[in-house]
Amino acid sequence: MQTWFNDTTFIWNVVVLPRMNTTQQVDILGEALADYYYQQEEIPLILHTSYGTPEDMPVDWFFRNEDDFPLLEQKALQHCRGKVLDIGSGAGSHALSLQQQGFEITALEVSPKACWVMSQRGLRQVHCTDYRQYAGPTFDTLLLLMNGIGLIGKLSALPDFLQHMKTLLKPGGQLLFDSSNIAYLYAGQPLPADHYYGEVSFRFEYRQQQGTWFDWVYIDQQTLMKEANRLGWQADVLYEDNQEQFLVRMQPA
Repeated sequence: MQTWFNDTTFIWNVVVLPRMNTTQQVDILGEALADYYYQQEEIPLILHTSYGTPEDMPVDWFFRNEDDFPLLEQKALQHCRGKVLDIGSGAGSHALSLQQQGFEITALEVSPKACWVMSQRGLRQVHCTDYRQYAGPTFDTLLLLMNGIGLIGKLSALPDFLQHMKTLLKPGGQLLFDSSNIAYLYAGQPLPADHYYGEVSFRFEYRQQQGTWFDWVYIDQQTLMKEANRLGWQADVLYEDNQEQFLVRMQPA
């Protein structure tokens, strides 16, 4: 079990900042990543969902190299420029790719054990905190991949998220992230009336230990464009595949 830190601490080159919630929590994803990094043996990481049966989540997916990135992720990295903050870095595969290309890259991740894994993999700048508390220097590119915008949890959190992102962007900077349309989950059924249909909940299970449920959101393209315009941001779709997954660049208008 991993306790959340109460004070600013330094672990190797990992900066651990105060948490928003200091209650004790189980770092399920971090445990799975650390075990895989140590042992190269994949023990099932189970993802419980609010919309269906539990799914096995391949841990090695977090340790891919650039050749294994899907085209959407490759294009996202190609659009990065200047000083980059990778938000929700996981095991750091995207950040490592950018570092190897010569970018000044900082990885931001809430899981302490995932941050340790990134440090061991060679990432030079790793900050371990919730993105909502991060108040570091400004960046040219803010990057969130693997349905990265989902970490805001609810569509209603988008205004506060974008306002915080403004504080982290240099003038002319860009926010790059991917999302998708999950309306297919409701095929033949009406969309929910009590919440936005892209809002779901997940819970990790690993080694017979379960974490707490957390919210995630998949924002469809039409809704995102509407909200961006309402909130004073310019949004441009840079890539879209045939499964309604898309990459978007947003900049303050």
